[in-house]
Amino acid sequence: MSSRRYVRGWGALSLAVGAVLVGTAAQPPADQDKVPTGAPDPTAVVAVDGCVTGGLCSAPRHTVALTGGRTLRGHTVTLDAQAAGPVTLLLRTSGRLADVTVTDRRGRRVAGTPSADGTRWTSAGALPAGGRYTARLVVERPGTAAEAPRRHLARLDLRTTAAPAGERLTVTFGPEGGGTYGVGQPITAELSRPVPAKDPAARRIVERALQVRSEPRVEGSWHWVDSATLHYRPRDYWPPRTRLRVHSGLDALHVGTGLYGGPSRPLSLTTGDRVEAVTDVSALKMTVFRDGRAIRTIPVTTGKAGYRTRGGIKVVLAKEPLVHMRGDSIGIARGSRDYFDLKVRWATRVTWSGEYLHAAPWSVDAQGSENVSHGCTGMSTEDAAWLFRTVREGDLVRVVNGYGEPMTPFGNGFGDWNLSWPEWRRGSALTGQATAGAAAPEGSLHPVL
Repeated sequence: MSSRRYVRGWGALSLAVGAVLVGTAAQPPADQDKVPTGAPDPTAVVAVDGCVTGGLCSAPRHTVALTGGRTLRGHTVTLDAQAAGPVTLLLRTSGRLADVTVTDRRGRRVAGTPSADGTRWTSAGALPAGGRYTARLVVERPGTAAEAPRRHLARLDLRTTAAPAGERLTVTFGPEGGGTYGVGQPITAELSRPVPAKDPAARRIVERALQVRSEPRVEGSWHWVDSATLHYRPRDYWPPRTRLRVHSGLDALHVGTGLYGGPSRPLSLTTGDRVEAVTDVSALKMTVFRDGRAIRTIPVTTGKAGYRTRGGIKVVLAKEPLVHMRGDSIGIARGSRDYFDLKVRWATRVTWSGEYLHAAPWSVDAQGSENVSHGCTGMSTEDAAWLFRTVREGDLVRVVNGYGEPMTPFGNGFGDWNLSWPEWRRGSALTGQATAGAAAPEGSLHPVL
């Protein structure tokens, strides 16, 4: 069976993604690699390794003699709960492992990869503590010159000891509550405890365990925003009408230094049509597209000098039918000619600091001809109400040909799409340095008008 077909297996449980072979960097004690004295002449001998956190295989190697009739059997192997690396099955006698299938007690298949020479199989990640597993092997022994190779079925039972009592690492996925979102919506993961960048092995374990499945399938990656926050996005925007399922495989997994994962609630959501509002600052107009087709062009006004609207790609965070906006919330003193105190209708939020797309009936004369706002995108009440009804959370808002500072990736909303794909991948513990820190909230707030 090919490695690709094997890793895909039955489409069932994958304890981790992206196998890393942590082999025999440290040799086990010599007496751990011998068949017990007095054992029957074995048909095959298999060694079972568990690797502890830190990368070296310092856990004892368990050697099992497989004997019997129609199906070879060996004694149950118990792996210590501290074994946080992949599990390896290594054939110690002549021949090869023609097939390996490992399942948990519920019959779900454990992902793994065979070696090129067929003598070794390595799980894609650590086996969670307190589990029972069954390995079904097809051992192919070489025949004589006149005989074909002989195949033997074998079964090996594996157990992992229970995790010790203590605090568990859990994760809360977002957007909270699921539902339908725009194609720009990132998936967020908030960890209950920080996993610092100085512990890259633990970050890799965590990241592999946070599984995102989409229909249709797209290429995507996690990005460490800070030590307790990750965002997931695809290379490009989500396809319209995508079904997403997000699941944590951390439960009972040894993350490191005595820390184990705990149960977390999964997340399911879908994406709607691709809706994108593109504001051309120099042309003072906003064009709204649905699945690539322009459906409305709206005259607008954006930020004036000193309050320029941020450029780049933003994501709709919320829709608020009525917002009370005041100048002192962004540092404008009462009594100043720039001070304002207004109740604003049909406000679509795109930053946490208070940038909106909203109704601005007081600036209708300037809309389409002059930028007079304090950073928001203003339009007529009719157009703002239409936009409010048309967009949903996760839809895209793009500002082009402007004069303001670019939208930051993190810290003031979802600016994730302003990073190129290579830049995004560098924030992954599996493909990059994963040293990215959360951007501090922008110093100047631009909420209104």
